[in-house]
Amino acid sequence: MKFSTRIDTNIPASDLFDIAGDFSRSERALVARGVAVRRVDPAQEPGTGLGWVVDFNWRGQRRSVRLDVTRFDRPSHITLEGHSDQFDLSINMTVVALSRVKSRLLFETEVRPRSMRARLLLQTAKLGKSQLDRKYDQRITDFVTHLRAA
Repeated sequence: MKFSTRIDTNIPASDLFDIAGDFSRSERALVARGVAVRRVDPAQEPGTGLGWVVDFNWRGQRRSVRLDVTRFDRPSHITLEGHSDQFDLSINMTVVALSRVKSRLLFETEVRPRSMRARLLLQTAKLGKSQLDRKYDQRITDFVTHLRAA
């Protein structure tokens, strides 16, 4: 199942990429929302090979996702690949310059099932896809707004 949103900003593309690629800032924002984030690779420089284990509560159960940066092409593209017990996950962030002072962030998430149970869960979720799309759009917008303010 794919989710995508685009966020237009009044920030130059290079600055928007720096905000999206500031993983320390993202870690702090996730921790503020009650998510446990543990960096697997202690490297301080952003780039490929950086990884995290992210633990969170969802629907009354503790979930764990392993995320790794697989592509870091300054100044336009970041890809994170991840997996959990039931799903494989791909997150793509693309920054597009609209003008010298305006830019757009394209944020895409793809969730793929790893088991029959997960496949059934996704099929059920597709029934409410329009509501999930609205929630996804709002959460990504709130997250980027929070990152900009931090």
